[in-house]
Amino acid sequence: MYNGHVSLSACSDLSAADWITGSDLSWWQLVTLGPSGFAAYARLRFLPDPAYEGQCENDVVLSEDAPLESAQLGAVLEVLRRHTRTPDECYFCVWDGWGSGIEGVYIGESMPLKYSDDGDGRPGFEPTRAQPGLAPASPSSESDLPKVVVPNRAYFLIRGAPSDLGDLPDPAAFIWPADRSWCVAHDVDPHWAGIGADTAAIDELVSDPRLDVVRTDPGAPQPFYR
Repeated sequence: MYNGHVSLSACSDLSAADWITGSDLSWWQLVTLGPSGFAAYARLRFLPDPAYEGQCENDVVLSEDAPLESAQLGAVLEVLRRHTRTPDECYFCVWDGWGSGIEGVYIGESMPLKYSDDGDGRPGFEPTRAQPGLAPASPSSESDLPKVVVPNRAYFLIRGAPSDLGDLPDPAAFIWPADRSWCVAHDVDPHWAGIGADTAAIDELVSDPRLDVVRTDPGAPQPFYR
């Protein structure tokens, strides 16, 4: 059975994500590199950048001891939590396209995550359904949970701590602290995650031997596999 951190809660109040939904960036730049306004940007590469135009991800062979994406993101958050005034309070956006839902009972402006076991030890969830006037939302015992919506994407908003990353039901598409001092954007399509932060935080990430982080210009074309 699942034994997640009790600090995780699914938010019914979406105001913490207003800077995501209110962004005037193109949706693609937003979901791959995060909101504008940071002093520096970088990419955490899970795969090396393509060696030639049109290369397929399947052509890349990783070593057997290559770290998992979740482990690399966890290491990034270890660094970034030193660069925020709210190191133990952050938000996660989980893409609804993973097919998971979140069932539970509202408590004030949030509700604790509740999981069912699908038989293999991994959390299982009920299918999502639509609510008039909102993006599709997962059913709870009393009402539906609204979603953070940007063009071509919709997300559950979850509040927790950076250390809760591994206890999320699915990978996080956005991660940011309550003071919005940085943001990690991890869309499903690129072979990397985008990071916006102050220069000191990006410098520390680039120099971390555990990570393959490179600086990037958010206004320039980014590398992609076919």
